[in-house]
Amino acid sequence: MSDWNSCKKILCVRADNMGDVIMSGPAMRALKESFGCSITLLTSSMGSLISTCLPFIDHTLVYDLPWVKATDYPDAPSCMELVATLRAESFDAAVIFTAYSQSPLPAAMLCFLAGIPLRLAWCRENPYALLTHWMPDKEPYEKIVHQVARDLALAGSIGAQPMSDRLMLSVSDAATDAMKRKLQQAGIDPRHPFLIVHTGVSEARREYPVEHWPAVVQQLHDQLRLPVLLTGSRNESDKATGIREKTAGDIHVVAGLFSVEEFVALVRQAALVVSVNTSTVHIAAAVNTPVVVLYALTNPQHTPWRATARVLPFSVPEQLRSKNELVRYVSEKMHSKEVPLPLPAGIVQAAKELLPTALRIHEDAKKH
Repeated sequence: MSDWNSCKKILCVRADNMGDVIMSGPAMRALKESFGCSITLLTSSMGSLISTCLPFIDHTLVYDLPWVKATDYPDAPSCMELVATLRAESFDAAVIFTAYSQSPLPAAMLCFLAGIPLRLAWCRENPYALLTHWMPDKEPYEKIVHQVARDLALAGSIGAQPMSDRLMLSVSDAATDAMKRKLQQAGIDPRHPFLIVHTGVSEARREYPVEHWPAVVQQLHDQLRLPVLLTGSRNESDKATGIREKTAGDIHVVAGLFSVEEFVALVRQAALVVSVNTSTVHIAAAVNTPVVVLYALTNPQHTPWRATARVLPFSVPEQLRSKNELVRYVSEKMHSKEVPLPLPAGIVQAAKELLPTALRIHEDAKKH
């Protein structure tokens, strides 16, 4: 088979975190809309948590691959079992989505061994037989584009065009109802606007210093005059509680309270989100909730896509910077000048600038 239009089963490889999967969504949707095919997503245990909110994904294979950051890595026999699983599925094609700082070749080898006849990826090196469709990767040396645009260009190279390039997440009525019940049990009226402050992130280099958060939260509460919800995973609830103990007013810890789908519903219900650069930012963009992002200068291509947003950048301390040479190249070329941390007053000002739009969107959403 050499014709992508004849493909009925396509494997999409995006073996990273939830935010990465969300940003690859428009490209995966383009494949499905253009070819009328079934889409199977191969992703990590973390990335899989959001797949139920992506209606264009038909099946999800969950596997923490050894070339992607994880808490536990598979051994060689289990990798061979994955090859056997992929071979048994008889995929017509595989599309490998990567950031410019990642190599597609391990995934390409996986798909090659699984006998998948068509294999597409961006690649800096000559992949020879590992890829049947090679897109030479010019990032980051000649240009840097947003991750969504990069993935859409990859899909577009084989004729897959989306009806819309916006991020998309869907939530069931059951999840929305469960979210509202949990808010009410926590003493929060879901009918009224509220703010989300999300402090947790998977990498220390993207953290905003915890000692600054109480002032940020207190000033947001006092100046915007809205309840503040401190969100995060169950593992981040202690951090959120510590912040809450240093503040006063209508401020609530809800970290660990919601499933992922319920959390998407919560973000959609919120008037405004203030967050570090993590999946919460991309969820907000996908559900049309305005967002202020405290943006550590690690990946310039991961800002909120097509969102009502304010991006407040800051430099990553040298001791926390990546050892990846491509990431360091970008840092040295684009971010050589030190960018100070945004102060609480600046964060609150950005939120105040977005608030009129945020409240209007919130009211329009309630009508529909």
